[in-house]
Amino acid sequence: MNRTTNTIALTGLALSLWSGPAAAQSFSASFRWCPQASPAFSLRGVPKGTAKINLTMMDLDVPSFQHGGGDVAYAGQNSIPCGALSKATYSGPNPPSGSHTYRWTIKALNAGGGVLGQTTAQRKFPEK
Repeated sequence: MNRTTNTIALTGLALSLWSGPAAAQSFSASFRWCPQASPAFSLRGVPKGTAKINLTMMDLDVPSFQHGGGDVAYAGQNSIPCGALSKATYSGPNPPSGSHTYRWTIKALNAGGGVLGQTTAQRKFPEK
């Protein structure tokens, strides 16, 4: 590598750290269970340019069971209300016995479907 190549590589690294994953590190979410509906979510640090939020739930105790999720339009709100996900695409928690831990993967998507940021949040159900 010559000096010009090193400079370009370092500049590219600096730009990716400034505008890429590091910029989205402040994106976070939490949720609370809602009776008979999809959870309510609180969002923080949603990346600029987000057009929709993609939500997918996994049972960490039975990861092979597909709970689904869905997309919710995003227009700057910091919350997603109970029941925002369709029952056609989302199957709520229903552990056969005891309590299971569920993880939501939350993705901020641009208008073209590109991922701008991603975070996770998890809780037990039922909560004791």
